[in-house]
Parts: sequence; C-alpha cells; structure tokens
Amino acid sequence: MALDAYDPRLHWLGEIAVVSASGALDLLTSPRLGQVLTSTLEQRPAALVVDLTDLNFLGSAGMQVLVDAYEAATPDIGFAVVADGPGTSRPLKLIGLTEIFDVVPTLQGAVDRLSRGV
Repeated sequence: MALDAYDPRLHWLGEIAVVSASGALDLLTSPRLGQVLTSTLEQRPAALVVDLTDLNFLGSAGMQVLVDAYEAATPDIGFAVVADGPGTSRPLKLIGLTEIFDVVPTLQGAVDRLSRGV
C-alpha cells in the first residue's frame, strides 16, 4: 500500500530505488516528494523509478518535481516514471514530458528497462 504524497515511500529493488506516492501530487504535496527524491539521489542508486501508479491527480508542481529529479539523475543515474491512466500519464503526455524521460505503465516495465543499463 502506497502512502499519500505527503509521505512518499522508498524501497529498493537491488540497486534500483523506487519512490512511490498516492493520492494527489500538487502544489501542497509536491515539496515532500521532491525532498524524498533528492535524498534518494544522494544515495547514488543505479536508477530511480518514481511510481505514480496510485496517484489520482498530477498537477504542474508535481510534474516540475519529476523534471527536477530527472535533471539531477542524468546522465549517471537511470530514471523512469510509472504512470498509467488519465490522472497521471495523460498530463505527462500533454505537456510533452514523455519525450523527456521514460514513462512506462508498470513498475515491472520500468525495472526491466532500467536493468538493461544497470
């Protein structure tokens, strides 16, 4: 069970860090996710997956946190976002972020994609 965006959770799949959040990722909740992502990147994982599977709203502030994490991760750390559905993948596509970083529909798909580079 993922916690809400106020309290994102981190777990590891080998050398890949997975940060998950649920609920709404907006102006109020995105700073906490940003803190967790920054802290996770400081641990130098081989790759970082941001799992938005249980998110039901992704606002512009949340998308900015994803861009900031992607910029902090590359080129040394692989990066992917798990998003599938109208509340997450659609905004990422409309804004054009799917052209910037990998957005995949499942956690397993993200891990498989990033494992090739690990």
